[in-house]
Amino acid sequence: MRPKLAGAKAKQLLAALLAALTLLSVASLALTQDDAEAGRPTGDPLMLALAVAREVVEEANDGQLNVIRWLYYEDDWGSLDSWRLYGSFGIDNCIAEVPVMLKRTEILFGWTFTITDVSGREYQPRVSYDLAEAVLCDEVLVPPRYGGPTSPEQAEAEAGAEDATTASVAPAAAGAARFALGGHVAGLDANAVSAMQRAGMTWVKKQVRHGGSGGGIIAQAHAQGFRVLIGALGDKNRLASDFDGYVGDYALFVAALARNGADAIEVWNEPNIEREWPRGQISGARYVDLLKVAYEAIKAANPSTLVVSGAPAPTGFFAAAGCADGGCNDDLFMQQMAQAGAANYMDCVGIHYNSGITPPQATSGAPVGSSGHYSWYLPNMMSVYRNPFPTRPLCFTELGYLTGEGIGQLPAAFNWASGISLAHQAQWLAGAVNVARSSGYVHLLVVWNVNFTTWGADPQAGYAMLRPDGSCPACDSLTAAMRA
Repeated sequence: MRPKLAGAKAKQLLAALLAALTLLSVASLALTQDDAEAGRPTGDPLMLALAVAREVVEEANDGQLNVIRWLYYEDDWGSLDSWRLYGSFGIDNCIAEVPVMLKRTEILFGWTFTITDVSGREYQPRVSYDLAEAVLCDEVLVPPRYGGPTSPEQAEAEAGAEDATTASVAPAAAGAARFALGGHVAGLDANAVSAMQRAGMTWVKKQVRHGGSGGGIIAQAHAQGFRVLIGALGDKNRLASDFDGYVGDYALFVAALARNGADAIEVWNEPNIEREWPRGQISGARYVDLLKVAYEAIKAANPSTLVVSGAPAPTGFFAAAGCADGGCNDDLFMQQMAQAGAANYMDCVGIHYNSGITPPQATSGAPVGSSGHYSWYLPNMMSVYRNPFPTRPLCFTELGYLTGEGIGQLPAAFNWASGISLAHQAQWLAGAVNVARSSGYVHLLVVWNVNFTTWGADPQAGYAMLRPDGSCPACDSLTAAMRA
């Protein structure tokens, strides 16, 4: 599908320019001060932007640019598609040397040009709509929404559509979507930072309960070059006593997190079980009532903040009925969310996977009595969550493998993980990265966890990458996986 030009005036201008090139057999087009003096319509915003784009390229090359072909796109550098492609937001998200924390996420809209000079070399400058800011990208890529159809159905639908007017030929396909790795931290101390950087992580996750600002962890993570996912925890008791009133208060809370610089917010945590949501009120549709209000509040406060749906607890506890007063099986809960229109109120589907006892590629063979349940197997879990939301990426906000090696005996409720060693943990985390990244629809994987030390009925330390002796076997395996 070819990119569309904005406005009849631009179309007329482009047609006139192309006609002039044909009649005069001109091999190059250069919009310079001479062009303005010759009477060309440089007052048109598009042409002014093109002149700015040209200046950026000329400055980088220290010489005049002789253009033979150009095209442009009206671009959104704050969209999820832009994040998928570049791993960040803002006009300079296409420049690797600009650190994440310094990318200008306040500049999100403008023109992206692809310019070809007389030697055949291509450049991709960007210009903000007010013409005040311009950058030159590291490489030439097609903005994601112009990268072509993403499914056979879309391709068939677009095949019969009228080709859009262009200033040049149709562009090549866009580059592959980016995959990001992160870690859930108890605190972001020097050891955690070192381990995460060693593992190739670029995201930090931290949970913040209603009433907190998140400002401390956000500032600390940004200072270390990480992006921040905040798990926004709510109060189920207030939700039970005054649902509508509390939803409004919770929306103010998540909006404040967005204004404080959260790069992504997970709306609630495991809302399909009574530990996190009021007993007797648990359903995917009821959760969407909250998600919708939270999404709108977050986007109003900061359009760049990604909204991740609250990942349900993976469970088949509620058997054939699927739901009871105490909770819902996560597969049914996700279906209820989809039916209630959740896709309209999230950028990414939250998913937890923390009961793996087989290699991440396995789809059967778990050494437990309920070995057929999808939650034991990573590919099966991904399919269960992908099916209700085929147009949304998955974001693993928790993915981990439990082992008691080097710590002690696991609690009885976690005996299912008694056969997992530290070597398994390291190998399987790396394998999970490979499975998730190769899917093409997982765009964030947050390892549960980096440095938790709690050991008891809830053996959080058994999931930790950093072990009590200071070692981190998973750091090196993840490094290798991220470099593959």
